[in-house]
Order: sequence, then structure tokens, then C-alpha cells
Amino acid sequence: MKRDLYAEVTDTIVSAIENNPGELVMPWNRAGACELPVNIQSGNYYQGINILNLWVTAQIKCFSSAEWGTYKQWQEKGCQVRKGEKSSLIIFYKQLEFEDENGDEQRRPMIRASFGFNADQVDGLERPELEGDPINRIQAADAFVSSTGTPIIHGGATACYRPSTDTVHMPDEQRFFDTETSSRTEAYYSTLFHEMTHYTGIKTRCDRDMGKRFGDDAYAMEELVAELGAAFQCAWLGIEPEPRLDHAQYLVNWLQVLKDDKKAIFTAAAKAQEAVNFLKAQAEQEVAA
Repeated sequence: MKRDLYAEVTDTIVSAIENNPGELVMPWNRAGACELPVNIQSGNYYQGINILNLWVTAQIKCFSSAEWGTYKQWQEKGCQVRKGEKSSLIIFYKQLEFEDENGDEQRRPMIRASFGFNADQVDGLERPELEGDPINRIQAADAFVSSTGTPIIHGGATACYRPSTDTVHMPDEQRFFDTETSSRTEAYYSTLFHEMTHYTGIKTRCDRDMGKRFGDDAYAMEELVAELGAAFQCAWLGIEPEPRLDHAQYLVNWLQVLKDDKKAIFTAAAKAQEAVNFLKAQAEQEVAA
């Protein structure tokens, strides 16, 4: 069956818009999602639809880099795409030459598919060191995080839980900054606990299927659960006493959900507490072992 490249790109972007209706200021400096995507071989920036498509792809897949290349191009650069990494669709146009009914030569642009990998998917790429100081570590929080056994990968500019690898990804510490409501250190730990709450949601852990009740609002509800989970953990560890609105990515959606269902906040709080209890139980098992 012939691939509909227009539909694939459009569906990716529409899905991203539906699942990410808007962001408030995040407590770290982002890179890959705001820089123009660039090809590693030519050094040229991608154009047109590829800018939007690769921006959206980077957001969905938690990529922090704006550098892209084919498998061969990365090899030629002395880098190796890691085993199991999936390529991303890149569009290019090829001029099709043909004769019209009058015998005149004509050209028509035809859409073609190429497949590339982000710099976050390869090994062997040297990255410049970030300037700035690391955060002030909180021993009790670090001990708790370590004892939960949550797989956490630091590096880049994106915070997320990646279901495909079952890993939590955190930005470099130097990327966090003070806000009106949080210090750099508070922002770091609150962000980490937010993503760790997402980590608990799969079937083998807390089995948090919000879609059974909230339907189209399930994504916003999961974000609310994650933010409450972060607030509960921060309060328990004495890091900060209340949720930070600058970390609430989906505030507008939350308000609509809460207006539509007066019991929604009770459900979110219960699910958040369940997630925290799961992480605490994991930590206690590790300490006991």
C-alpha cells in the first residue's frame, strides 16, 4: 500500500496539538524544540514543513538536539545510531521531468520520504560542556530517588517520561533557573518528581488508565496527577510546600476538566497519592534488601 506522506505528517502534528494544547514557562532552558533543525552533513537548516514536523517530533520523542541526519550520514561523522532507535520521517521534493501533451518538457515537484535520526539517538558525538553551576543537592531527596529504582537519564534540554524505553529523562542541571515561585533546586526536584509520577502510571505499576473515565481529557488529567504527585513528594521531603504554576503545563485544560466534573480533583489527588505510595514502597523494599 502506498504511503500517504501528507497524511502522516499532518496526523503527527494534529496529534501533538491535541495532546499539548499549550505550555506555560518551564523551569529550564529548552534547546531542540526552539532551534531550527539542521542537517549534520550539509549544515543547512531544514525548510518548510520539515521545520514544523521535526519540532513536533522532537517534542513527542523528548529530543533535545536540533541536529538530524540519516543513518549513513551519522556513520560518516563517526557516530553510531544506537540499536533499537526508530527513525523519523523527513520530507524532500524531487523534480519529476516529463513531456506534456504538446511535447514540451515540464517539471513537477514530487514529494519523497527520507528517514533521519536525532543527535540524541546516536553514540560518539562530542557535545560542548554547558556553562553554569549544578543545583544544590538535597541528600534526603537523592536517597529517596535512588532507592525507588526509577531509571533516570540526565542530559539535553527535555524533561519527560519515555514509555518506549520506560525511562525518565531530565535536563542538565545547569539548564534550570530560578522563577518567582521556585529556586533552581526546587524546580529541579519538582520536575523530577513530576516525571517519576508519570513513570508509575503503566499497567505493571499503578495501571492508571484515565481514559476509562475522562476520555478526551485523559491526557490533561494525567498531567494533573503528575503535578499533584510532584507536590506531594516535595512537601513530604520538605522541598516546597505547594504546586508551582510555572510547572503546570496544562492549567487551562485542568480548569475545564474540573468544571465539567466536580469529583475530578478528588480522583486526581487519589491517583497521585497512589503513585507516591508506590514509589515509597519501592524505596522501602530497596532499603530492606
